[in-house]
Amino acid sequence: MAASMNPQFELLTSTRYDRQLEHLSWNKDSFDAYKRSPFLVLPYHYERLRKAAEDHRWTEALAAFPSYESFKSAALDAVANAAEPAADAYKVRFTLGQSGTLRVSASPTPPWLVPPKTQQPPPSSIRTQIPANNTQPTPPSIFTYTKTTHRKHYDDARARAGLPILPSPDLTSEVIIYNNDRCLTEGSISNIAFYKSGYWYTPHERTGCLPGVLRRWLVEQGRLRETKPGHDYTPENLAAGSWVLIINSVLGCRVGKIQKG
Repeated sequence: MAASMNPQFELLTSTRYDRQLEHLSWNKDSFDAYKRSPFLVLPYHYERLRKAAEDHRWTEALAAFPSYESFKSAALDAVANAAEPAADAYKVRFTLGQSGTLRVSASPTPPWLVPPKTQQPPPSSIRTQIPANNTQPTPPSIFTYTKTTHRKHYDDARARAGLPILPSPDLTSEVIIYNNDRCLTEGSISNIAFYKSGYWYTPHERTGCLPGVLRRWLVEQGRLRETKPGHDYTPENLAAGSWVLIINSVLGCRVGKIQKG
């Protein structure tokens, strides 16, 4: 992966803080601990941020990279100092600068409409509409493979679909992007998966999609399968009305239907 030269961005990862998550036996405080966490798969977010610093070859950031305990402590401090301390759940946003500065903020996020269950990530009952009228490809790059504050390619896709640019309170719509080979890759704020023959299939990392944290967990647990070569989804072979799973570490898993045109 080529190193990035533009200094005008930060590396980014966001997770959910919600005391309901402590009821989920699989949501561990660390990879080798039995203790449950109020943060959604926080160790995966820690790994993602460090891996992104490696991909961008940010040696100064890597030298200053915090321990996992310091990372978690910064997240707890952000929640404790949030502007709205009585919220039921928070979006916890981590940004890492090239110099190694880690910033963490917490802001209220909507509750899940369906309570979490011990067997699986909590879904939402919202049926998100997915406009498929995105008329231009989004070429894979280090900015699709890593999550950063440089989001112009995602903002452009949302604008082409007539969706508001983030941050926006509208969480009921999403746009699916595709690469130069017309393989569907992801949404503007989410990973995606399509239902076929009893399984959910998510675009393979070779398409250039963001290897999202919750997507990673679902694949590792066998709840999602990655598409195989020659079986990628395209705007042409995905029918209007097809079910799509919208996957986001703050919002959880939501179910939508493809809307074309």
